[in-house]
Amino acid sequence: MIQYIFIILILIGIYGLLTQKNIIKLIVSLNVLEVGINLFIVSTGYISGGKAPIITSEVNKGFVDPLPQALVLTSIVIGVGVTALGLSFARKIYEEHGTLELDEIGGEDNE
Repeated sequence: MIQYIFIILILIGIYGLLTQKNIIKLIVSLNVLEVGINLFIVSTGYISGGKAPIITSEVNKGFVDPLPQALVLTSIVIGVGVTALGLSFARKIYEEHGTLELDEIGGEDNE
């Protein structure tokens, strides 16, 4: 049931990517999309009443799957790198063109 909230976050991020013309707003939309995907992936590995996947002498079923958590941790690190790179590109674009709006950057006609 809670996965529906994460799917809504994913859809909000996609909507922002498709409708925004400002580079900073595009980067924020990409981050919202990433957070929605990460939360959805973590929620798929959750088991109500599950135990930590630690090897012990007793055999017990109902362990929480650690693989989604490892994937999301990697995704967070990659997302921070992509965000930093995008913001550095946005800064460089602003220095060269004086704007962050994609419509105004255009091409040779605007110079």
